[in-house]
Amino acid sequence: MLTLDQLNSSSAQVAAKPSHAYKIASIPADGIGPEVVSAAIEVVQKLAETMKTFTIDFEHIPWGTAYYKKTGKYVDDDALTRLKTYDAALFGSVGAPDVPDHISLWGLLLAIRGPLQLYANVRPVRVFPGTSARLRDCAASDIDWVLVRENSEGEYSGHGGRSHRGQLWEVATEVAIFTRVGIERIMRFAFETARSRPRKLLTVVTKSNSLRNGMVLWDEVALAVSQDYPDVKWDKMLVDAMTVRMVNQPKSLDVIVGTNLHMDILSDLAAALAGSLGVAPSSNLDPTRKNPSLFEPVHGSAFDITGKGVANPVATIWSAAEMMGWLGEPEARVRLLKAVENVCAAGVLTADLGGKANTKEVTQAICAELEKLASE
Repeated sequence: MLTLDQLNSSSAQVAAKPSHAYKIASIPADGIGPEVVSAAIEVVQKLAETMKTFTIDFEHIPWGTAYYKKTGKYVDDDALTRLKTYDAALFGSVGAPDVPDHISLWGLLLAIRGPLQLYANVRPVRVFPGTSARLRDCAASDIDWVLVRENSEGEYSGHGGRSHRGQLWEVATEVAIFTRVGIERIMRFAFETARSRPRKLLTVVTKSNSLRNGMVLWDEVALAVSQDYPDVKWDKMLVDAMTVRMVNQPKSLDVIVGTNLHMDILSDLAAALAGSLGVAPSSNLDPTRKNPSLFEPVHGSAFDITGKGVANPVATIWSAAEMMGWLGEPEARVRLLKAVENVCAAGVLTADLGGKANTKEVTQAICAELEKLASE
């Protein structure tokens, strides 16, 4: 275990100090990203206008595949320095059919997450009013989870290589790196998250039966950290068994923590079980607050519906709500989520949730609901 001083210097969680005046980097990027980010900005600006408790300005940054094709790079050389001038960033999606996925992902999103040490990726999952889970005999309240993904190392560390290209004996390696400090800080974040919720329940996802080094260290650190949280009930699940539990016993879960790869996969399953990837938000957090955090929908570029005006903006709007909470505006977060809930309950839903509304109609309905809530 790290000493308290060592942990505090590298990963201690710091509370928000709201300024009530915020400057946000808007990075819509690719596919439906511009459509859903534009919708979220419109809604947040309406939120600020109706609440009158904070001001917020969004500044557009043109990074993405179009920028890559023009300049040969997805982000500017001073990207990290530039991002540090903002309070947070709102991101759309990255990826294009004519650019290999590993080029676009590492060129943009992973070029931000790792270097800024946004090590906690938080993905809440729930069933909104007016929608239904994809599971038979599953009540809406059965799926109310928070998935915590280690976001800076593990399987996405970027270590490895290829040799003897094009030969029959070509070799490729992909090295997963797990560090004690990386594991401990995400475990503490997960236990703190579980402690903050009514059920005080945490499930640690692992694969230590077959991955006998990194995953065994993962388990050992989880056990050690758990001693500092006697009020949190926790258990451990192998990742393959976890998929079954999510389907068969959703009510048995609350907060779930896992590695970069495992939670990347499980969070998509979770969103689908809850209704759609179109309502799945995520927060890429630096809990030390030394760097600005980045908020984005879980869904991808969705080029099959790009430009058609039918993308579900809820995931990005919910991400923006989480951004407001992270900045120290909890009332704004609650107000915005309440507006989204009411609009969903009224049946204003996009096609992925079984509705007929388009992006603009959902956005306008949420803005109108914000005005209504402000007048009550």
